[in-house]
Amino acid sequence: MAVTHADLEPKRSKTDLSSKTAAFFMVVTILLGLLCFILCLIAEATRSEVTWINRDGKENGNKSVCVYNSNGKVPLLCAAAAFVGLAIALVMEHTYMLIAVSKSSPSLLNWDPDSPSAKSLTWLAGFFFIATWICFAVAEVLLLAGLSVESGHLKNWSKPRTGCYTIREGLFSAAGVFGLTTVFLAAGLYLTALRAQRMSEEIASVRREVLEASTFYASPPRSPQRHNNITTVARENPTIIESQNDDLLLSVFPTPFNKSYNFV
Repeated sequence: MAVTHADLEPKRSKTDLSSKTAAFFMVVTILLGLLCFILCLIAEATRSEVTWINRDGKENGNKSVCVYNSNGKVPLLCAAAAFVGLAIALVMEHTYMLIAVSKSSPSLLNWDPDSPSAKSLTWLAGFFFIATWICFAVAEVLLLAGLSVESGHLKNWSKPRTGCYTIREGLFSAAGVFGLTTVFLAAGLYLTALRAQRMSEEIASVRREVLEASTFYASPPRSPQRHNNITTVARENPTIIESQNDDLLLSVFPTPFNKSYNFV
């Protein structure tokens, strides 16, 4: 089986902002936001309305009573589900990002805060963070107001009464819009953090390459050192063989400097 370059790359942890787990959490957050928006539209379409009845035939008499057109269970359930779903989506997304940033690489935590890119990303992340929580708070307050009103006439809703409380038209729709804006702003915060991580990794990679190059060219290449202490191994010692018959050989075989010949 062939080994590819992807097999040699280190696997990213689940707490990494560029991992599949982070993408999964962001997709779930956006889907929960869309679900909350749909539930708010359903609550807006089924919200309770009030009809005023004048028993004495007077328009503004003291004996005027009102009745609800429904018990308000459907908008109550939809608003409650949207309230809980939006809270789960935001808490889940921010908790994961907090864990991911705290366990991120040192290059992200030790990023130079005075660089222009760091300042711009910091301001952008701050904007997304504050805007996300503001939209979340507004959406939750509107949903809580709708819940309190719709839960007030679950019983005896068809019985005439002197006072009836209703929510204004468009309250649930506004809550849905703010909730949908909340999840998109949270996604923008995640993308900003992901961009900061990638830029910090690129800067750290460039710094590492520059440091390696500067270390390599810091001093000229050294010439290979000569080793004077040469050790010998067995059977390397030269030996000198002295012949005792040198004089005899010289007497038998003449040399150019010896002109006397002796024959036996």
